[in-house]
Amino acid sequence: MVKQRFDEEHRPDPDALLALSEKDKRGRLKVFLGAAPGVGKTYAMLQGAKRLSQEGVDIVVGLVETHGRKETLALIDGLELLPQRQIAYHGKTLHEFDLDAALKRKPHLIIVDELAHSNAPDCRHPKRWQDVHELLDAGINVWTALNIQHLEGLADVVSGITGIAVRETVPDIVLKDASEIVLVDITPTELITRLKEGKIYLPETAQRATQNFFTEGNLTVLRELALRRTADRIDDDVATFRQQKIIDGPWGGGERLLVCVGRGGASERLVRYTSRLATQSHASWIAVHLDRPDSNDGEAASLRKVTEVLQLAERLGGQTAQFVSQDFTADLLKFARKENVTQIIVGRSKTSAFFRLFKTTLADDLIHRASDIGVQVLADDNNAVETPRSQYKIQWPKLVKETAAAVASVSIAVVIGEFLGRLMPLPNISMIFLAAVNFCALRYGIRTAIVTSLLSFGAYNFFFIEPIYTFSVAEPHELFALIVFLIVSIFSGSLAGCFSEQSIQTQHRAIVTEALYDFSRKLSAVSKIDDILWVSATHGAQALGGHVVFLMPADDDLETKVIWPPDEDLDEGDLGAARWTWQKGESAGLQTNTLPRVRFQYRALSTPRGVIGVIGYRPPLPQNPLTAEQERGLSAIIDQTAIAVDRSLLVDEAIRVATLEENEKIRTSVLASISHDLRTPLAAITGAVTTLQSMGSTLNEERTKELLSSIEQESGRLARFVSNLLDMSQLEAGSFNIQKNIVDVSDTIRTAVARMKQAYSDFSPVVTIDRNLPFIKGDTHFLEQAIFNLLDNAHKHGQGAEVKIEANRFTSKITISISDDGPGIAPGDMAHIFDKFYRGQRPDGRVAGTGLGLAIAKGFIEAMGGSIEVHSPIRGKTGMRMTLTFGINSVEKGLLGS
Repeated sequence: MVKQRFDEEHRPDPDALLALSEKDKRGRLKVFLGAAPGVGKTYAMLQGAKRLSQEGVDIVVGLVETHGRKETLALIDGLELLPQRQIAYHGKTLHEFDLDAALKRKPHLIIVDELAHSNAPDCRHPKRWQDVHELLDAGINVWTALNIQHLEGLADVVSGITGIAVRETVPDIVLKDASEIVLVDITPTELITRLKEGKIYLPETAQRATQNFFTEGNLTVLRELALRRTADRIDDDVATFRQQKIIDGPWGGGERLLVCVGRGGASERLVRYTSRLATQSHASWIAVHLDRPDSNDGEAASLRKVTEVLQLAERLGGQTAQFVSQDFTADLLKFARKENVTQIIVGRSKTSAFFRLFKTTLADDLIHRASDIGVQVLADDNNAVETPRSQYKIQWPKLVKETAAAVASVSIAVVIGEFLGRLMPLPNISMIFLAAVNFCALRYGIRTAIVTSLLSFGAYNFFFIEPIYTFSVAEPHELFALIVFLIVSIFSGSLAGCFSEQSIQTQHRAIVTEALYDFSRKLSAVSKIDDILWVSATHGAQALGGHVVFLMPADDDLETKVIWPPDEDLDEGDLGAARWTWQKGESAGLQTNTLPRVRFQYRALSTPRGVIGVIGYRPPLPQNPLTAEQERGLSAIIDQTAIAVDRSLLVDEAIRVATLEENEKIRTSVLASISHDLRTPLAAITGAVTTLQSMGSTLNEERTKELLSSIEQESGRLARFVSNLLDMSQLEAGSFNIQKNIVDVSDTIRTAVARMKQAYSDFSPVVTIDRNLPFIKGDTHFLEQAIFNLLDNAHKHGQGAEVKIEANRFTSKITISISDDGPGIAPGDMAHIFDKFYRGQRPDGRVAGTGLGLAIAKGFIEAMGGSIEVHSPIRGKTGMRMTLTFGINSVEKGLLGS
C-alpha cells in the first residue's frame, strides 16, 4: 500500500480555494474592455454570443446599444431579445434594461451592454452595474462591455488627460471580481479612421469628437491604461492559479498599503492615488480614519465627507477602518504593523512656519518614527477638490456676541479694580482680570478667552500700570509682570475653555448614554416581539425624529408590524425596497444605491442566525443625509432591537423545545404503557383461547371454567385500559359532557366496589357510608369511574394491605376517603402523583399501572365541582389516603337522603 505524504508547505492557499468555491455559486461575469468607444467591444461580444448560440447555449440579449451600426444589428439577428422596459421621464420615453424580466427568464447567459450606464430614476438601482450584480447573485452568467475611462479609480486621471469630466463610473471592485476580461484593442490611427468614416458617430458628432476626446494623444494614453489594467489582471489570475494548483515559485511577502483619511478635501485624491498604486504593485490596501475622543461631532459636513471617502475606498477595492486615538502616530504605526503594512501614504497640507515651530505634523512624525515602514507624503494639490468653504464661513452673530462679552467682562474688571483701588491698596489687581478671562472661557470657549486675555493685557496696562492712562511702562519689573500676566491668562483661559467644551461634550454624551440605557432597560422589561418593536419604534422616533417602521416575516413575505408615528402607510415602492433588504441583507431605499427614490431607508435586523426583520427610517428632511449622531443612534437601535427580538425568538424556541421534550416523554410513556398493558392481557387471552381450541375436548370442566374466567378477567382489564385512554383524550380535548343529574353517592360507591370485586377476586375492602349522606348533583358514570380508579390504585400499590372506603356528611360538605395500610407514597412522588403517565415505583422496584387512573379521577372530580387530596403517610411511616370533597353548593338541597 502506497502512503500519500501530506506536505504542509505545499498546501493550496485556503483563501484562494474559498474564493474559487464562492465564484462557483454565483454567475460568471465576462467584461469586454476597450480604450474608447468604437474599438469593437459590442461587436466582439455579439460574435461570441452568436457562436455559443449555434452550439445550443441558452443566450438572451438583455440590452445592446448598436448606435445604428449595420454590422452590429446583423449580429443580433437570430438571438433572443428581451423586451426593454419603457419609462416616461420629463415628456420622453426611456428604454431601460428590464431586470425583473431577466430574473424571471433566467437564461444561462445574458448580454447587458454599457456597464457604466446610469438608469432612469424609477429603476430599482441607479446604476446598470448594480443590475448586473443582482443577475450574478441569481446565478446568471453575464457578458458586458466597458470603456477604461469609466473605471472609478481612473476617472480623475482620465479627466486630467482629456479635459473632459467622466460622469458615469463603475467601481474598480466590479472589474476585479469579473471572471474574465477580454481586451478589444485597435490602434489610435485605425480608430480615428473609423470615426471619420462614420462607423462610430454621425458626421457632425464625429467632427467634434476628433477635436476633443478622439485625439491621437488621448487615445494613446487611454490605450496604455487599458493594456496596463488588463496586464495587471493577467498577473492576478496567474498568481491565483499558482496558489490553487500549488505551483512552486519564488514568492515575496507582497506589498500592503495604508492611506490616512482626514477631514480635508485632499483625502479623496489620496485614496485614488493609493488605489492606482496598489493596482500597479498588485498590493492590497486599507484606508484608515483616526479621530480624537474630544472631537466635535457636530461638524456633520466634514464627517459626511469622511464617510464618502471611506465608501469610495471600498468601491475601489480597498478595506476601511476607523478608530479613536490620542496619539495618532503611535496608534497608526501599531495598527500598520499589525496589518503587515509596508507603505503608508499620508497627505501634508500647507502650514505656516509658526505652526511648524510649535507643532509637528503627522507626516513628519511618521517619517521620524516609522523605522521599518515606508512613508509617502503627498503635498496638497492646488487643483484638488477642497472641502466646501461654507462650513468655514464666519458666523457673525456669534462672533459679535463673543466679542461683546469679552469687552463687557474686561470693562467690569476695570470698574471693580478702580472701585476697590480707591478703598484699599490692591497689589494683585491682575487677579480680577484673570477672573474675567476664566469667566469668558467657561461661558463662551477658548476663542473668547484669548480675546479677553488680549483686552485684559491692554486694560491692565492702560489703567493700572504707571504711568496710567498710557500704554507705556515705566519700570522693567512692571513690563515683566505684564508679560507674565498675558501668558498666564492665555494658558488659564485656554485650559478653562477646553474644560468647558469637554464638559459640554460630556453632558451631551451622558444624555445619549442615558437615552440608550433607558432604551435598553425598556427592552429588557418586555419579552414579546410586538412589545419590543413598539418600544424601539417610539424610542427611534423620539430620539431621531421622523418616522420609524418595523417589518417582520409572515407567510414568506414581509408584514408591517409597527409604524410610528402611526399616520402614514407604506406604498408598493417602500415594500419593494423592504423586501430587497430582507432578501439580500443590504440597505435599500432613501439615500442608498437601491431604489433611492422611496421615502424610507431600510436596513436589516441581522443576527448570527440571519436577517430576522427590517427597520425603515424616514428623516424629517429626506433631502439631508444622516448626521453622524443620527447614524450612531440608528445603528444602536438596530443592534439593540435585533438582540431583543433574537432573545424573544430564542425564548419561544426554548419553550417549543421544552414542549417537544415533554411530548416526547408522554409519547414514550404511552408507548411503554401500550406495549405492556395491551400486550399482557392480549397474550393471556390468546393463550387461553389457543388452549381451548387445541385441547378443549381433553380438558375437564374445572380447567375450562378457569380458562374462560381468565379470558373474562383479561378482557375486562383490556377494556378498562382502553376506557382510560378514551377518557384521558376527552379530558385533554375538553369534549366530555358532565350530566347534571341527581347522584346517589351511596349506590355509586357500592357499584364501584362491586366492579372491583369482579375485576379482582381477592379484593375485599372495608366500606363505611354515613346513613345521612345526601344526594349530589353531577354525573353518576364519572363519579363511579373516579372511585373505581382510586380503589384500583389502592389495591395495586397497597400490596395486599386492607383498603378502606368511607363516606361522611359534614355541615357544608361531604367527603369520600379511600385509604390503605400499604407502604404509602415516596416523598419524591407526591408532587407528580396526578400527572399523566406518571407511575410510582413499588418497594420491590416494579412499576404498576399506566399512570392514567389518578389523572382521570382528578379530572372527573374537578369537572363536577369537587376536589381531591392525597395524604401519605397516615399511620407512622406507612399508609395513604385519597379524599374527595364536594361542597354544599353541589348538594341538591331539595333531595337530601336520610
